[in-house]
Amino acid sequence: MKVTLVTAAAAVLTGGASASHLHDHRQVHQGLFQKKAVNDTESCVPACTTIYSTLTGPAGLYFPPSTSTPPPPPPTTTVAPATSSAPVTVPTPIPQTCPTPGTYTFPATTIVVTETITECGATTTVIPSGTHTIGGVTTVVETATTVVCPYATTKTEGGVVTSVIETTTYVCPSAGTYTIGPITTTVTEVTTVVIPVVTTYCPGTYTAPAVVTVVEHATVVYCPFTPSETPAPAPALPTKPAAVAALAVPKPAAPVPKPAAPLGGKGDKWAMTYTPYTVTGDCKEKPEVESDVKAIAAAGFTSLRLYSTDCGTLDKVGPISQELGLKLILGIFIGNKQCDNGSPTVATQISAIKAWSQWGSVELVVVANEAIYNKYCSVAQLRDLILHVKQELGGVGYKGPFTTTDIVASYVENDVSSICSIIDVVACNAHAYFNANTKPEDAGDFVASQLAIVEKICGLPGYVMETGWPTAGNPNGVAVAGVAQQQTALASIKQKLGKSVVFFSLHDDKWKQPGNCGCEQHWGCGDVFGAISSS
Repeated sequence: MKVTLVTAAAAVLTGGASASHLHDHRQVHQGLFQKKAVNDTESCVPACTTIYSTLTGPAGLYFPPSTSTPPPPPPTTTVAPATSSAPVTVPTPIPQTCPTPGTYTFPATTIVVTETITECGATTTVIPSGTHTIGGVTTVVETATTVVCPYATTKTEGGVVTSVIETTTYVCPSAGTYTIGPITTTVTEVTTVVIPVVTTYCPGTYTAPAVVTVVEHATVVYCPFTPSETPAPAPALPTKPAAVAALAVPKPAAPVPKPAAPLGGKGDKWAMTYTPYTVTGDCKEKPEVESDVKAIAAAGFTSLRLYSTDCGTLDKVGPISQELGLKLILGIFIGNKQCDNGSPTVATQISAIKAWSQWGSVELVVVANEAIYNKYCSVAQLRDLILHVKQELGGVGYKGPFTTTDIVASYVENDVSSICSIIDVVACNAHAYFNANTKPEDAGDFVASQLAIVEKICGLPGYVMETGWPTAGNPNGVAVAGVAQQQTALASIKQKLGKSVVFFSLHDDKWKQPGNCGCEQHWGCGDVFGAISSS
């Protein structure tokens, strides 16, 4: 296996954005389950945003390949490391030049970062022989526009290759998905490709440990930093002018309590979404609901996710779920202009849950579904609503965890720290089909990467509240809908993180409009898990 360095921008990580349900089940069909109803032009692409990923990896030494045949190694000697005159200000790996064969000792280096800094880092990927297009910054626009994107690349001066961050202006002539700055590389054998990426360093103390290494020919050794748990010193506050009041320094947020017991399944399956609607969009009768719930339990799932309390869902689902030992993930639906503690929609749902009050069956309460993405709530409004629901349900005996769920872009584009501080677990909806660069067999890796982003943002254990793959619809780049493709994608997701995701959904939703992607009616996956007949 060989290693090669290529120029590429950071790969974007975006999730499939699903619009949210409305509480009234007639309106639900136009909202929550219409996965792209907010903007049909985006039906097969993620939200209009550019997201730059931060990629990190384990500490280690990287030895670039020699460009010439190395001479036989001389007797080992110890020499001092080469030292750059420029001070180290960020914890990027330190390039240490080893000009001749020998043994080199590099002393430990520690630096303190007091503010968030963006620099050029690197990641690697293994590719088989052939021609591959990799990297690039992917952005989705809703109309003709011009975007300005930072990207990672390399420059060669005096024979030295240096990774840098540059900015480019790109004209998007019409609505669509654009990949800016990808590169095409051809390799003749299995190759490890080293890609420069945009990397962010958070405040903290970073240490590059002492290293002793032996080299057989002239090379450059990179000594990486690893963060320690020692917090960075806070920047000094400005001196208070005589006539100005003292600065108010906010108190640190209280630790977020963790759930009493971990959520998720014990094997490779956990939960499936369930909505009690017929193919015409009417409410199912109790016997049909019970049959559906039994099928889900027989397929090996241990929990159901409910989006709302409409159609008398709790009274229809609750008893049979208790009989079968299934847990419930309850939802408080938020629609347009309903993100208010006094909203009749919210009050009705809270009242229904209180009247039912079978807390032993409740695994998690999810307040709102993609409310920030759909602009139903601001971050502040959603925070207040979550606190309101916690107070209402906590006051009548519910002691379990609370969360909300949204697409990854909503977490990345907004300061959600005030929400992270009041939820018990973080959750996202992630549909790999809406990422044009993801093949069905890579769906598991994509969904896992989405979950890792929100876990890092909130510093909480995370779960995926909605994921799947359609059996029919328009091709979206390399993301192709189909029966075989769905089986491949769900197997990938199940293998990668099945015990942490909620699969969407039991049946096809024939009552929906097909949407621009032609896929909205075709997400039923019960037959993949043996819950329903494929006929």
